[in-house]
Amino acid sequence: MSAAELTRYAITGAIIAFVLFMRLRTIGKARRLRLETLWIIPTLFIAFACFIFSQMPPVGLGWLWVAVAGALGGVIGWQRARLIHIGVDPVTHEINQTTSPAALIFIVALIGVRWILRSAVAMGDARWHMGAALVTDIFVGFAIGVLTLYRVELYVRARRLLDEVRGR
Repeated sequence: MSAAELTRYAITGAIIAFVLFMRLRTIGKARRLRLETLWIIPTLFIAFACFIFSQMPPVGLGWLWVAVAGALGGVIGWQRARLIHIGVDPVTHEINQTTSPAALIFIVALIGVRWILRSAVAMGDARWHMGAALVTDIFVGFAIGVLTLYRVELYVRARRLLDEVRGR
C-alpha cells in the first residue's frame, strides 16, 4: 500500500470519525423536524443523479442493477427512518425528532457494508465486467433510494402524528 493510499484512507477515516462524533453528540436530543423542507435533499440528489446518468447512462442490464440498488436503498432508508422517534408538542404542534442509538449503529453498519461492497466490486470488476461508471451509477441509485424513502417515511409518520394531535 502506497503512502498516497494510506493518506487517502486516513483522511476518509478521520472524516467519518468526525461525522460520527457529531452525530453521537445529538443522540437522544430532540431536534425540530420541518416537514416543509424534507423534499429538498432528495430533489437535489435526484437532479445530481440525472446529470450523472445523462453523461454516461447505464446500458442494458445496467439499468436493472441501478433499479435493484435503488429498491434496496429504499428499504434501508425506510428502516432507518423507523429508528427515529418523532414527537409532536400538543400545544405548539411543533414536530421534533430524536435519533436513537440504534440509528447510529445502523449508519455505522451501512458505512461498513458500503466500504466492503465497494472493495468487492472493485476486485470482482474483471470477472463481472462492470466498469467504474456502472459501479458509480449503482451507488447513486442506492443513495437515491435511501435519501428519498428515509424522508418519505419521516413525512408520513410526522404528518399522521400531527393530524392526530390536531384531531383530524
